[in-house]
Amino acid sequence: MTGPHPLEPLGPDELARAVTVLREGGHLPQRTDIIDLSLHEPPRDAVLGWAAGAGAPPREAFAVTFQRGEGLTHETVISLASGQVVSRRLIEGVQPAISEEEFEACGDAALADPEFRAGLARRGIDPERVLAEAWGIGTFTPEEFAGRRIAWTLSFCRPEDDSNPYARPIEGLYALVDLNVLKVARVLDLGVTPLAPNGGDYLPERTGPLRDDLKPLQVHQPDGVSFTVDGHEVSWQRWRFVVGFSPREGLVLHNIRYSDGGRERPVCYRASFAELVIPYGDPREPHSWTNAFDVGEYGIGPLTNSLTLGCDCLGHISYLDAHTCHPVTGEPKTIENAICLHEEDAGLLWKHFDVDTGRAEVRRSRRFVVSSVVTVGNYEYAFYWYFYQDGSIEAEVRLTGIMLTSGLADGEEARYGTKVDEGVLAPYHQHFFSVRLHMTVDGPGNSVYEVDTESVPTGPDNPAGNAFVTRRTLLGSEQQAQRMIDPLQARHWVVENPSSRNRLGDPVGYKLVPGANVVPFAQPDSQILSRARFTTRHLWVTPFDPAERYPAGDYPNQNPGPDGLPAWTQADRPTEDTDVVLWYTMGSHHIPRLEDWPVMPAEKIGFMLKPVGFFERNPALDVPPASTDGSCHA
Repeated sequence: MTGPHPLEPLGPDELARAVTVLREGGHLPQRTDIIDLSLHEPPRDAVLGWAAGAGAPPREAFAVTFQRGEGLTHETVISLASGQVVSRRLIEGVQPAISEEEFEACGDAALADPEFRAGLARRGIDPERVLAEAWGIGTFTPEEFAGRRIAWTLSFCRPEDDSNPYARPIEGLYALVDLNVLKVARVLDLGVTPLAPNGGDYLPERTGPLRDDLKPLQVHQPDGVSFTVDGHEVSWQRWRFVVGFSPREGLVLHNIRYSDGGRERPVCYRASFAELVIPYGDPREPHSWTNAFDVGEYGIGPLTNSLTLGCDCLGHISYLDAHTCHPVTGEPKTIENAICLHEEDAGLLWKHFDVDTGRAEVRRSRRFVVSSVVTVGNYEYAFYWYFYQDGSIEAEVRLTGIMLTSGLADGEEARYGTKVDEGVLAPYHQHFFSVRLHMTVDGPGNSVYEVDTESVPTGPDNPAGNAFVTRRTLLGSEQQAQRMIDPLQARHWVVENPSSRNRLGDPVGYKLVPGANVVPFAQPDSQILSRARFTTRHLWVTPFDPAERYPAGDYPNQNPGPDGLPAWTQADRPTEDTDVVLWYTMGSHHIPRLEDWPVMPAEKIGFMLKPVGFFERNPALDVPPASTDGSCHA
C-alpha cells in the first residue's frame, strides 16, 4: 500500500487542484459560491481491494456550487489525477446550504439597511455594537418571496468588544435578507423592548476571584503513547480505523476494524453525525422560525475549532488538521489541530477477588479518544468517539456554550422558556442528532434484531414468579425497522451476521445500547417535523445506498419536506442479511436553568456499540495489570 489512504480527506493541494479544474472549465462564473468541496469517497470494494494490495482507487473531489444570480445548484465530480470533470449535474428546485460568506454577508446587509438602522435608532442602539446573526428560514418564507433564497436575522447588542452579546438580545427587530442579491427584502419591527440591563459576563477578569485550591493534574506517559498515526489511519490496541473530515459533517470515521486472533474483523465502515436539528419551543412569531439544521443548512466542518493542549485536550496528544476552501475565492483554508487523538484512563475494566486464595486480579480500562469541537453561533458541540479494550465503542456529544436568548419585557410571562436574567429569556428547546452507522459486522451481510426483556407470568413454568426472558424481533424491512427506545423493557438492537458464527454456533453481533433520549414535543403537523421527520423515530434501518447520506435529505435549506429517511423508506426495502445502515436519533432536552447562565456546563448524551457473541470470550483478558510491582494481581 502506497500513497495516501483512499479515505483520507482532501489536502490543500487537492482542494486547489479541484478549484482550478472548476474555474478553467467555466464552472465558477461570477457570483458562484463553493458550498461543499470534499473527497468523493471511492466504493468500499475499491478501498478494501487497495488494502489487500490492489491499486489505489482514483482520487476524486465532489463539489456543490451555487450560482447566485441564476439560482443554479450543480453537483460536480472531479478527477484529481486527470484534471477532468467526471460528471456534472444540475439539481433543480433546491436551496443549498448557506455558505460562510453568505452567513456574514447576511448580517452585514441587515446592518447596512436604512430601515433596520432606523429600528436600532428607535432603541438607542449603535449599529457598530450589534451582532446580526443569519438563520435559515425553513418554510416560513412569505409568499411573495417564494422561490427566492431567503435568510433572516436575530440581533444582539455587544456594548464592549468582548462582552457577551447574547445577554442583550434586541427584541422585536428582524431582517429578511435575499441572499441572491445580499440585500434586505423586508424589515420586521414589532415594537421596542428595552435591552436587558445586565452583562451576562463570563470572562475570568469580570466574574470575580478564581478558585485558588485547585492543584495541577498532569497525564504522564514516560514511555510514550500506545497508538500510532499513519497519515489519517490510527492503530491502537486491537483497533484500526481512518479519521476523515467533511465540510458538511465535520469529523467522520471510516473502516473501523478489530484485530482478533491475527484477523482484522470489520465492525463499522462509516460513522458520522449526519444531521443536527434544534427545534425551539417559543410559538411567538418570528421566534417560531428558530429551527436550525446545523449540518444541512450550514455545514459544521468550517465551524470546527482549533484545539488547545491542556484546555480542549489533556494528555499526550496527536492532532490532525482539517482543510476547507473559501466559498468565493476557492483558496484552501487550514484549521490547525482540528481533531484530537489521545488515550486516557477510563476507570475499572474488570476485577475479581478470590476469597479462598486471597488473590485479586484487577485491570484498569484505557480508552482511545477521537474528538472535535464546533462552534455554531452561540452553542458549542464537542463530539467524541471512544474505543475501549473490551471491543466496545461509545459515541458522545457534550453540549455547552451560550443559550440562545430573546428579550423579555417587564412583567411579561416566561411561559415558553426560563428567565435567566432581568429581561432575558432562554427558550425551551431540544437538540436532535442523527448518527449514521454503515455497519459491517464481520462483513456486509447483516440483519438487525430488536431485543426486549419480558417478565414470565407466574405459573407452572415460573412458580416463584421471578423469571424473565428476552424476546427478539427481526427488523426485516424499512417500515418494520422504524423503532423507539423503551428503557422499561431494556430495549436494544443487535446487528448480526448470519454467515459468521461463534464457537457456540450463534451469529456474531454488535448491539446498539441507547443512552438518555427524548422525543420531539412539536406537533405532528408542525413545520419542523415535516422537515425533520427523522426525529420522530429513534432507530431507522435502511439498505446501503451511496446516494443516501443525510436523514433530512441532501438539501434541507428551505425544503418543506418530508425528505430523506421518510421518503426513502416508503419503498419498504428488505433489510435482512444485507448491507445495512443504522440511523440512530438521540435527543437532548433543554429546559434552561439559572445554572446554565451565562455559559452552560456541558451536558452529555450518547450511546454504546457493544460486542454480542462477536468474541469467543472476554477480549480484555490479555490486558496487563496497571502496576509493575504486582499489586494489581497479588
